[in-house]
Order: sequence, then structure tokens, then C-alpha cells
Amino acid sequence: MNEEQTWVFQAQQGNDEAFTRLVEHYQTPVYNLCYRMLGEPEYAEDAAQESFLRAYQNLGRFDRQRSFATWLLSIAAHYCIDRLRRRKFGFISIDEEGDDDDRPVEFADATAINPEYEAERREEQQALHRVLQKLDATDRAALVLRYWYDFSEIEIAESLRLTVPAVKSRLHRARREVARRLEAGAPEPHLERMPYGTPAL
Repeated sequence: MNEEQTWVFQAQQGNDEAFTRLVEHYQTPVYNLCYRMLGEPEYAEDAAQESFLRAYQNLGRFDRQRSFATWLLSIAAHYCIDRLRRRKFGFISIDEEGDDDDRPVEFADATAINPEYEAERREEQQALHRVLQKLDATDRAALVLRYWYDFSEIEIAESLRLTVPAVKSRLHRARREVARRLEAGAPEPHLERMPYGTPAL
């Protein structure tokens, strides 16, 4: 049993300190997923808190044979989809967020030393962030889970309660929509698989 599994086991036994350790370990990936889904730091913070609350409330039902990360991120994705559908968020431009120091850090290539390259990468990530906000909520979740959190198509299907063919169809449609919307703008950002701890766009 590794350290995380120990925390999960202890948390299921009612150890709040163990659950706090899980929250500290996963707060960045959960927040980043919520930010990519909802587009606003304030909404993302609320969604992340609600996701952890739901995880805490349902911890007794968690099967320790499963991946805790997959289970937790699935809770966050579902909450964000529900919120998007309920509130019918419109397009939120990243430019409207201002220059607040609390704004999430844009992803940049850590190996880059060329300022021009970093600026170009930042523009690409901002363009991708804007495009994500225009996608259907479920398509957006499938895309984020696949390319930022490395979920398999089977895991996405289980997480979003879809069939595997439906997941494949949604991923294909979402990729095509991203490419179409970026066609007239900057070069298309690469949808590389990012580790789930990658800073928000």
C-alpha cells in the first residue's frame, strides 16, 4: 500500500487529517480541471471546493481498487458539466479577467529560454483556452480528461457515463471544432497529453 492508498484508507475510517492530505495533494489538478471547464478563476475555486466536499461525502463508496485520481477528477468534471448546463455560461474571454496577480499561471514550456518562443506559446495556450469555452460541456470534459489528464477512452466513458464509441465520436468532434476555430488565428496549439499537475492555462 503506497502513501496515497494509506491516506484514502485512513480517510475512509474517518481520519480527517488523511483527507486533508489528499486535498493538498490534488488541489492543483482539481482546480486546473475546473478552470479549463468553467473559464473563470472564481468559478473554478468554488467548483474545486464543491468537488472535494462531494468526494468527502461519498468517500465511503469509493472502491480502493480504482484510481483515486480518476474518481476525484470525474467528480469535478461532472460538477462542472452540471454547472455549465444549469447556468448556461456564455463565452468568457480571457482578456476580461484582467491582470490580477491571482490569475492562474499560463502553461509554458519549462525548457524554453527564448522569450519570443515563450510569448508565442502563451498566445497559443490563451487561444486554446478561449476555444475550450466554446465547446459543448461534455465534449470539453472529454477533451480535457484525455489530453491534460491522460484518461483512457474507457476511463472517460466510465467517468462521463458514456459508451466508448460515444467518447471517440466526441473527441473527434471536439478536435475538429478546435482546429476549425483556430484556423483563422494563431497556429494550432498541440493537444499533447499533459500531466494532471500542469498549471492552468
